Amino acid sequence: MSDQGVYLYAVATGLSAGDLAGVPALAGGAVRVVEHDGLCAVVSDVPLHEFGEEPLRENLERLEWVEETARTHHEVVTAAAQAASAAAPVRLVTVYRDDDRVRRLLDERRATFTSALERIDGRGEWGVKVYAAEQDDAEPAESAPVDSAKPGTSYLMRRSAQRRRREDRSRRLAEQAEELHERLAKVAVACRRHPPQDPRLSGRSEPQLLNMAYLVDDVRADRFTGAVEEAAAATTGLRVEVTGPWPAYSFIELDGEVDGAGRDR
Repeated sequence: MSDQGVYLYAVATGLSAGDLAGVPALAGGAVRVVEHDGLCAVVSDVPLHEFGEEPLRENLERLEWVEETARTHHEVVTAAAQAASAAAPVRLVTVYRDDDRVRRLLDERRATFTSALERIDGRGEWGVKVYAAEQDDAEPAESAPVDSAKPGTSYLMRRSAQRRRREDRSRRLAEQAEELHERLAKVAVACRRHPPQDPRLSGRSEPQLLNMAYLVDDVRADRFTGAVEEAAAATTGLRVEVTGPWPAYSFIELDGEVDGAGRDR
């Protein structure tokens, strides 16, 4: 039995092996293309002592290993997306025994892959994150009356007024963020709402109000980024970040169709 497995990064159309020459792969390997009936699997050989089922269970507990694997995976998918007519990313650590197993996958899931590739062909994913900007100034002077005879009551009234201001501000910012999203959704083909990122991942201390992905026609990319700028300028108290275009990770639904974890398939 071979000590090598075949790591699957993406399935694409309109791609040849030469298009990915020189792209670094996992475990120091080389990116290859396995073709079958018009579909192209973007793969590389990986050692099973690292990517087999049992070793993966341990490696997936190691944050540094996961980060390095995810970074290389993303770089290969991005290169494939730039070179192919369309490329559907496959989830992390999807490993098969050999090329024949990959061809069998392409054959068995042809309808799924074809539908996904048609959906993203000529389109890219754009990420938009919206944060509540930090307040530069201290709380405004209190408007609640101060009763020197009842200092405890005055304190509670001031605290209540502060809480109402914070709640009102949070509500206004949330409403503005949703209005911004509605404007962008009109330019996009589809959108996905992701949970707010952990501040340790985003590197931002401000509350994240939106974490959106938009699928946008390539020919409308300039219009979309222009809409982001216009919508951001129309808000007060928000910070807007836009990134892209990326491979359409958020708009490919292959889980359950392409299972990972290094099993002998």
